[in-house]
Formats: sequence, C-alpha cells, structure tokens
Amino acid sequence: MEQARPSTTRRRFLKGTALAAVPYALLPDTRAGAQAMAVDYPGAEWQAASTSNYTASNRPTTYSVDRVIIHVTQETYTDTLAIFKNPQKKVSAHYLVRSADGHVAQCVRESNVAWHAGNWSYNTRSIGIEHEGWVDQPAWFTDALYEQSAKLTAAICAKYGIAKDRAHILGHYEVPGTDHTDPGPNWDWTRYMRLVNFA
Repeated sequence: MEQARPSTTRRRFLKGTALAAVPYALLPDTRAGAQAMAVDYPGAEWQAASTSNYTASNRPTTYSVDRVIIHVTQETYTDTLAIFKNPQKKVSAHYLVRSADGHVAQCVRESNVAWHAGNWSYNTRSIGIEHEGWVDQPAWFTDALYEQSAKLTAAICAKYGIAKDRAHILGHYEVPGTDHTDPGPNWDWTRYMRLVNFA
C-alpha cells in the first residue's frame, strides 16, 4: 500500500507536467466552444444584433415557423452587421450571408423574432436571411452566396418542416404591405430553389 501512494502522486505529477508542455494552441478554445453553442446553424459565426432590434421569444412554442424570407441588404456585409448592432436602427435578421465567400453570420437566435419583414405576422412566423449586395448589381450574387444561402435555407426548412417551394420561401417584396423590392429582379429564383432542393 505504501508503494501505491508515491506512484499515484508521481503519475499525477507527470500528467500535470505533460499538460503544461502542450502548446496552448492545441488546447480547445473555450471561447470558440461558447460561440459555437450560440448559433443555430452549424458553421455560422455569432454576430449578435442589439437586443433593441428584435423581440425575445420562444419559437416555435410561442409562434410556429413556416416561412423563410430572402432579403438583399443594400449595404456591405460589415455595414449591415453595424446596423443590426445599433440599437437606434430597430431592424435585424436572423442570418446574413457574405457575397465574396458565402460566409454566414447569425445575428438573432431562431427562437426570437427578428424585425426584417416589415409585417409583424410575417416576422413572428419566419426566419429572415439577408444577403450582402444591391438589387441592381447582380455581380454581388456570387456562386458562393447562392450555394451557402441555399444550404442554410434547406437546413431551416428541414428543421421546421417547411416546404421547399416558392409559397414558403419568399422574397421580401412578397410580404404583404411591404414597400421593399428585394431581392430584386436579378435574384435567380430558379437557380436558388434548385440549390435549396438539392442541398
């Protein structure tokens, strides 16, 4: 018995020494883990909107989710994030897709009601996806943007049992009472819906 104690202590000491020798870069980053838990869509980057720009909720318990609404920002990716973070703006979307590489940022949890549609009923029942670009400049609608957005939309549809059709995946211009035209005439709905259905 006396022999076991020193060897257990020695083992603990050696384990501690071995861990101390491991470079910090190889250890898991707890901040990254916390960030990953904050997003609803794997691979998205958490970029929180101001709490003044959405309504806290418990969807789909409080409101059912049965639509995805497609938007175009009329701003750059960086400026859109700044707008969502500004408590004076009173606007947000659940997700933002970057033009150059299709990178996805999540700004509002899916359980909360983002203020993106300009129609309270549609806000409560939809997930809003903004896309970096301008409606009259189709070069912003890159392959990467279409492909990553379609994967996101397909995942949302699968999660909530939303049909992958144009009756349930709408442009902002199709929301009743809106004065918006996005995603505009240059958005390729045929291509987008094909990508959503094959994602």
